[in-house]
Amino acid sequence: MWAYGSPKAAILSKAKNLYQLCTQSSGKFSVRDNVYLLNSFTITTDTPVFQSLLKRKRPMTVSTPYDPRNRRSAVVKAIAFAIFLIAAIYCIRFTSIKNYLTPEAINMMLERTGRWAPILYIGIYAVGVCLFVPGLLLTGIGAFLFGPYWGFIYIWVGAMIGASGAFFIGRTLGRDFAARLIGDRFKKYDDAIHRNGFMVVLYLRLLYFPFTPMNFGMGLTKVRFRDYFLGTGIGIIAGTFIIAFFIGTLKDVWASGNWSELLSLKVLGSLCLFVFSFFIPMVVKKMKTKSLV
Repeated sequence: MWAYGSPKAAILSKAKNLYQLCTQSSGKFSVRDNVYLLNSFTITTDTPVFQSLLKRKRPMTVSTPYDPRNRRSAVVKAIAFAIFLIAAIYCIRFTSIKNYLTPEAINMMLERTGRWAPILYIGIYAVGVCLFVPGLLLTGIGAFLFGPYWGFIYIWVGAMIGASGAFFIGRTLGRDFAARLIGDRFKKYDDAIHRNGFMVVLYLRLLYFPFTPMNFGMGLTKVRFRDYFLGTGIGIIAGTFIIAFFIGTLKDVWASGNWSELLSLKVLGSLCLFVFSFFIPMVVKKMKTKSLV
């Protein structure tokens, strides 16, 4: 940047050179050029050079040269993301790993760890979410082993860690490529998710949108992690507690051997909550429709 008090002749000479350079280029000015022109224009507004600059119809925008390395990096990350998803699904569905993910195998593993079972369970849940292990299976095991209350806490913590991990995998490996695919046509929707991230995530969680696909999918959008984390944390509380409470209560009755407790208020209440959980998406949709009227 040149000093404000420079002689007019020197500024005018440099401005002429800049003007000639601009006429031979694409017509875009850099930030440095904009600052220089502003300072020069303040001093020499009556010169023909700046009168010509004022008449130019080309916008003074910041130039962002195309870098093919960015595109290659985005493609490489997208390929790595696709390989990760395919490998995760293949390992869980078609290899011997699935034999260690049965309720019996996980129960036996957790029982052997003793007091460290909650930490191991939370770790298994978090990794399982990233590897497309059915969430209902992991939730049911947690409620059965740890009861309705502690089970709910461990389930929620494991689900949040897993959801965060899947989000960052999608954001790190797939966001750049997804942004290029979105283009101007769908950019407004991406921007809307960025502005209203918390409500969008909360709404989809309450609709019981598939948990793991949504974790990765949100990583591909512009949603802020803070909004995603809060929306997920609040949105899964109701469904997680209802399922954990229902399975944990039935497990307590089964363990006690007193089948008459199946008619207790606790069991009937958990059953009512479990049935009500299937109507939560309908209630949320109805409330959303009313708010738009």
